[in-house]
Amino acid sequence: MKLTLFCLFAAITAFTYWLRHINLQHLKQHGDTVPEGFEGAIDEEKLRSSSAYTFDSSRLGLWSSLFDNAILIVFLFGGLIAAYDRYVSPLSGSFTVSAIIFFLLLTWVSTLLGIPFDLYGTFRIEARYGFNTTTPRLWLTDFFKAQAIGAIMLLFLVTVVFWLIQWSPQNWWLWVWGFMALFSLFMMYISPYVIEPLFNTFEPVVEDGLEEEIRTMMEKAGLKVGRVMQMDASRRSKHSNAYFTGIGKVKRIVLFDTLIKQMSHGEIVAVLAHEIGHWKKGHIWKRLVWAEVMALAGSWISFKMLAWPGLPGLLGLPADISLPAKMVVLGFVASLVLFPLGPFSAWRSRCHEREADRFAADLTGKPQDLASAMVKLSVENLSNLFPHPFYAAFYYSHPPAVERVRTLRGWSATQTGGE
Repeated sequence: MKLTLFCLFAAITAFTYWLRHINLQHLKQHGDTVPEGFEGAIDEEKLRSSSAYTFDSSRLGLWSSLFDNAILIVFLFGGLIAAYDRYVSPLSGSFTVSAIIFFLLLTWVSTLLGIPFDLYGTFRIEARYGFNTTTPRLWLTDFFKAQAIGAIMLLFLVTVVFWLIQWSPQNWWLWVWGFMALFSLFMMYISPYVIEPLFNTFEPVVEDGLEEEIRTMMEKAGLKVGRVMQMDASRRSKHSNAYFTGIGKVKRIVLFDTLIKQMSHGEIVAVLAHEIGHWKKGHIWKRLVWAEVMALAGSWISFKMLAWPGLPGLLGLPADISLPAKMVVLGFVASLVLFPLGPFSAWRSRCHEREADRFAADLTGKPQDLASAMVKLSVENLSNLFPHPFYAAFYYSHPPAVERVRTLRGWSATQTGGE
């Protein structure tokens, strides 16, 4: 079985690398042609920069993936996990404390190994293409903040989960699922006010006249949002974006300050209308429900698998490894089994994005504004305008930019023709 799992892992890995290859080959073949809908917004020099940025980012991702997979092979298939487990388990006589040490050390080592790739991506690739504005000091500050928050959350989660396992050995899967569901909702409530401000400064939109246009649009949509905020994203990067955060009464829309500088008021309102579309169409709740249904099924299957004596043997490991080590083994096996669901999740997300585009076009009555915004976002962020269709179908959570712009301009032409 160990050889079978290794072959399956190798096949999946090779398949993902093949997808990466055909995507870059597709870009090589088409990357020097201005796509439909982008005329006048991008020139040959910008196209070359966009292609080069995609190639450089993909190359870094490939090296990072190769490194991670090599470590994974040694750790799981090479038996290093058993040695690590034998080292960590005696450090504490407590069932829960041993689990905390196991996962905390594993997380820190994984993070440290990834630092060189993160630094190269930030200070070489992002800087090379004019995106990076992060200073070494700010990077370090963000890093230590993230590690501290991550350690606190991990400590809390592992403590509660392993306490529940001891408290209810036969039904812990249900209690753990319920706890994790509540914790996720809790984080959605407090993150906009507790976590996010630790990294960025948020303030009400200050652009003259913009807030009034936004409020008018939201009233038309029948949506009450706590606040429309702008974030000092330019302290770290020149990339631009917008997002919806929070849930219930604490939900709010956040605009990158870089986006506000790049776009007209009409384009910004269109982008916000798209984000509101996700809420009005119930995408957020649908995703939450789907995630929790999958999590419930996963919790029950995990309960059964972790109780199965043959689980460690799937990787040729001793049957007496600790529960945390078994969880790592189960997580790896689950990643292989669930791999085919990736394209389905991406397809569902693209459907939601198309619905949100349609909502925004109908709400504002100006689909051309959203099309123009998509063009600017793609050009300014040096997005790949020529993804291979199969690669996009497998990975893209949003429809490719050229497709979105074409659809939006089609709706605009339809409106104009009907007037």
